[in-house]
Amino acid sequence: MPRFLTLIRIDEKNAPAEGPSPELMERMGKLLEEITKAGVMLDTAGLTPTSDGSRVTWEGGRLSVTDGPFTESKEVIGGYSISQCKDKAEAIEWTKRFLSLHEDYWTITAEVRQIAED
Repeated sequence: MPRFLTLIRIDEKNAPAEGPSPELMERMGKLLEEITKAGVMLDTAGLTPTSDGSRVTWEGGRLSVTDGPFTESKEVIGGYSISQCKDKAEAIEWTKRFLSLHEDYWTITAEVRQIAED
């Protein structure tokens, strides 16, 4: 079965400073348990804020490192999951269920991409 990487993009400026609400965390926990029991979820995690991150760039034959936060970014990767689904449609359905758990004030985009297998 194909594997899919889902990147969760959030608008850090509109996300609550304290992070997800306890109610959202509870809803996420229940859904993640369901996805895991279904044999779909392989790995998932949230990421620390961009202020804790660094970007390493190769350009013009030189490396540079820029520490966060990255003010030029409107959306940043806030988390990811790796799932094993029968097809892309199933991966999208799980993603839609995950996004629908969030309160209305969140701005979230999920990018679902199949992992290339050799």
